[in-house]
Amino acid sequence: MFACACMCAGAAAASPADSAQGTLRIGSKRFTESYILGELLAQTAAPYARSEHLQGLGNTAIVLAALRAGKIDLYPEYLGTIDQEILRHQEPATLEQIGRELAPLGLGVAVPLGFNNTYALAVRGGPDGPHALSELAARPALRFGLSHEFIGRADGWPGLARRYGLPQQPAGLDHGIAYDALKQGQVDVIDIYSTDAKIARYGLRVLDDDRRYFPRYDAVLLYRLDAAARFPAAWAALGRLQGRISAADMIAMNGAAEIDGQPFAVVAHGWLAAHPLAPSSAAPSPAPAAASPASLVPHDGLLAKIFDDKLWPLTRQHITLVLVAVGLACLTGIPLGVLAAYVPRLRQGVLALVGVLQTVPSLALLALLIPLLGIGAVPALVALFVYALLPVVRNTCTGMLQVPQGLRLAALALGLRPAQRLWHVELPLALPVILAGVKTAAVMSVGTATIAAFIGAGGYGERITIGLALNDNDMLLAGAIPAAVLALLTQGAFELLERLAGRAASQRM
Repeated sequence: MFACACMCAGAAAASPADSAQGTLRIGSKRFTESYILGELLAQTAAPYARSEHLQGLGNTAIVLAALRAGKIDLYPEYLGTIDQEILRHQEPATLEQIGRELAPLGLGVAVPLGFNNTYALAVRGGPDGPHALSELAARPALRFGLSHEFIGRADGWPGLARRYGLPQQPAGLDHGIAYDALKQGQVDVIDIYSTDAKIARYGLRVLDDDRRYFPRYDAVLLYRLDAAARFPAAWAALGRLQGRISAADMIAMNGAAEIDGQPFAVVAHGWLAAHPLAPSSAAPSPAPAAASPASLVPHDGLLAKIFDDKLWPLTRQHITLVLVAVGLACLTGIPLGVLAAYVPRLRQGVLALVGVLQTVPSLALLALLIPLLGIGAVPALVALFVYALLPVVRNTCTGMLQVPQGLRLAALALGLRPAQRLWHVELPLALPVILAGVKTAAVMSVGTATIAAFIGAGGYGERITIGLALNDNDMLLAGAIPAAVLALLTQGAFELLERLAGRAASQRM
């Protein structure tokens, strides 16, 4: 009942004109259950407001930053995560306290969905294995493969290791591939969610939390306080999900996606069809549905996943990201390379600066950019621009330094001004080397642009993130193969340009 007070203001003002207030943006994290819940929320809200599901944005820190920046309006979260990871409580807090502490941030928590998805550790089934977490301390040889987020969370590995005195040093392992790694004997212990469908499929034993370390992780909505006022009818519709999703329902939906290979939109649509919600007191507006009919058709097989109806939109997004980022890198990097070549005392500093930028991990850079630029194409472009700078600057500097001194002196003897020498002599002669750097930047950007999907900017990385979440090799390849083809086409186009530029430079010499 704690959500009633949070919902009442929005429900009282319900109106069919929500779609005029903009788009209700719903986020999700990068694991199966969050994808499904995000789709379910988007489809529930769709008759009452224009809704958009920005899926697989990353871990808690990234999605929370997007929420606080106003780039999304709400996302499915868990009370234990809010309590310990976001608010950093050492002891479980009441719902009223959580609400009070979230309010100054412009956030609220509402709509308990009805199931508890707690963290747990699991091992392969068998008579000789441990049955409780307290038994792990006596087995230091066990190999732990834990998700990166769990290793770093306040309510994850650090506190668990202290509570149970665990001496093991865990290796970081993506949640999507952990089950197969455990089955193949590559690790002995993994972290799981209690609603994972693969627990039963792989015959795993969930270890008893006999010292009661893990709090409850009841699924709720974490939302911006202004969302209820901006989308009252949609918010009222979401409120009717309160208490409706059981743990068995969630396990079945996870299984439909992970085991049966159904698209997330299909899984959510199926649950809503089987569990019709009470009609809203507000007449629905003619807002577009969250999922098109084509997206509700399962696609089986690698070729079907590559050539589905999203291939062209993803290709367009990917090419746009690469073209804009490399274009910006050229506009900035070529003048910097010329400066480094002309001014020797600045050369090492310029090259060192762009070299250091190249070493910043991509996901770390995105996490730093989100509070400043939000999510979507802009921070992705900034990140790609940063990574494209080094080859452009370095090759421009190298190409300028390789211009024969005799030609410089000849241009000087002809009375050409510095700008004329640069434009008509030095840059044309350096062009083949500069183009080689731009080619390197472009090919690298095709691959690096897959990170854009982690912050809702689309591109082929969208398929790769889904494939990782589902451990679906076909879906991974459906993102990787088009990216590889695009990289080869990019390289071929630049090699043709390099040959033409080389001929032009030879004629000048």
